[in-house]
Amino acid sequence: MKAILRLLAVLVWGLMPGTASAEDQFKLLVIATPSTYHYEYIPVARESLEKLARLHSIGLTWTSDPAVFDGDLSPYAAVLFLNTPAEQLSATQRQRFEAYMRGGGNAMVVHRAAIVPPGAWPWYERLVGRSFVNHPKIQTGVVTVADKGFPASFGLPDRWIWSDEFYVTENPHRVAVNPVLEVDEASYDPTRIWPGQVGRRMGAHHPEAWYHRHEQGRVFVTLLGHQAEMYRDERYLQHLLGGIYWTATGLGQVGAKQR
Repeated sequence: MKAILRLLAVLVWGLMPGTASAEDQFKLLVIATPSTYHYEYIPVARESLEKLARLHSIGLTWTSDPAVFDGDLSPYAAVLFLNTPAEQLSATQRQRFEAYMRGGGNAMVVHRAAIVPPGAWPWYERLVGRSFVNHPKIQTGVVTVADKGFPASFGLPDRWIWSDEFYVTENPHRVAVNPVLEVDEASYDPTRIWPGQVGRRMGAHHPEAWYHRHEQGRVFVTLLGHQAEMYRDERYLQHLLGGIYWTATGLGQVGAKQR
């Protein structure tokens, strides 16, 4: 009899409010579509981001299929393009994503996802805020924090050693962005590139992460994130988490009015 009572007590306790899993703060759509040079990162990044989502009560939907853009995007606080060639989206899917941003949706762009062929999708180039030129071979350099008050820089030292491709970009659409991280070109060789290509320097200000607004939404871009093992690095994951947090909520920015 006592055993039955104990069992009933456990069942009743399990049905009480507040004993279930924490409610998601917001929903995040992550699209991670493999490309020629970016596919090994997918299982590593998925494991790490899903762990972060559980830890921080984020409802994360992970997909590699652009068909997700044929559906309703409005439940998502943000869409994260993770190394995904955005030009793979069909014309209809692009229109749906553009409508999502015009309706107040938000976007985060990581590494390869910042690249679209010139003229392939000018609207998306403006969303990214910069256009890709080329990149040197993977090298170790010094990444510097340009904005200590932005969540994607929290927990990072003012100068930290990082190895990446350090994309070179230009601004043909004259989009104003707010740099979060830069790379010190004196700490590596921007001209160390493949035969037949010409390496370029950007000078004293070489942004590798930034934020701005596009249409009615927030956009955060980080060009870092080429190697699969980076998605196990605590500093890099902290950088991504800060970007996700701000992109989805607009909160956490030190000294700025929240919008």
